[in-house]
Amino acid sequence: MNNDRENDVIVRLDHVTKYFDQKRPVSLFRREKSRVYALNDVSFTLKRGDFAAYAGPNGAGKSTTFKLLSGMLRAQEGGVSVFGLDPGAKRIPVMRRTGVLFGNRSELWWDHPVRGSFEWKKTVWEIEDSVYRENVAMLTELLGLDELWNTFARELSLGQRMRANLALTLLHSPELVLLDEPTLGLDVLAKRQMIDFLKTVNRERGVTLLVTSHDMDDLTEMARRLLLINRGTLAFDGSYDELVKTTGDKRQIRLVRDGEPPELPGAEFVGRERDKLVYSYDADKVSVERLFAALSGITGVRDVELARESIESVIASLYREWSGAEKPAEG
Repeated sequence: MNNDRENDVIVRLDHVTKYFDQKRPVSLFRREKSRVYALNDVSFTLKRGDFAAYAGPNGAGKSTTFKLLSGMLRAQEGGVSVFGLDPGAKRIPVMRRTGVLFGNRSELWWDHPVRGSFEWKKTVWEIEDSVYRENVAMLTELLGLDELWNTFARELSLGQRMRANLALTLLHSPELVLLDEPTLGLDVLAKRQMIDFLKTVNRERGVTLLVTSHDMDDLTEMARRLLLINRGTLAFDGSYDELVKTTGDKRQIRLVRDGEPPELPGAEFVGRERDKLVYSYDADKVSVERLFAALSGITGVRDVELARESIESVIASLYREWSGAEKPAEG
């Protein structure tokens, strides 16, 4: 534990396994026991100032990880430490230094002005007056709380409510922040404001952030590190550039052409986008010259576009590959 402090390690998961035993009906009078693995031998660390994205399909183990880190659950195997402490045994001291925000939950008092929720947390968490004033001023400036301060929580839009909840999460100056879907349902402007704010508190205050989202483009813009989890197993840990090296330099070529999609050697037809035929290819293996040479023999092409494949598409293809992997044994 002391070694974690010396090395500035904030979070450590060491060969963590978490499973749930369930009983499922197999007939009207008989139930069968099964074991579902939420996490299976997962290990990673976060150091002070890290900004990591934690991504995976529904049921991959993201929320379970957050609950382990915040002391709401305990692992059957392996070790979990936050600030060198076991969050299951030392939940209060861990949570005094941690902020947790789930996108579908709110700490705001529904029938009170926003300021009432902040004043309540100040009292319950025993936040010093000077810290409270400094943080409210900072959060008001960066998240635009002035317009919300005296508004009842029930009257806020989704974007306004997410901003207020995020501010409330950061009110006690946490060193670690766990955010589950912080941009869920936000419009373009609100999402932009949220992303800029998170990058600012990470850069200027050194807050360690672990963020989940189904919007991979958001995650790759925010975070410097990607943790991809699939069926409870950590499948990738590295930067976006390292992921590209693993998957190849995936690009798209889009053709405007009537009729059925023609064969394009070196590229795979993946579908239509309105009037465009979309093909995928690996730029590390297929040159643009080769593609255009093949296109010269195709009639009826009115326009051609080249683009880098979105991170969403790259990771979706990875998930499709991983979906064929064996599940942990049940029983």
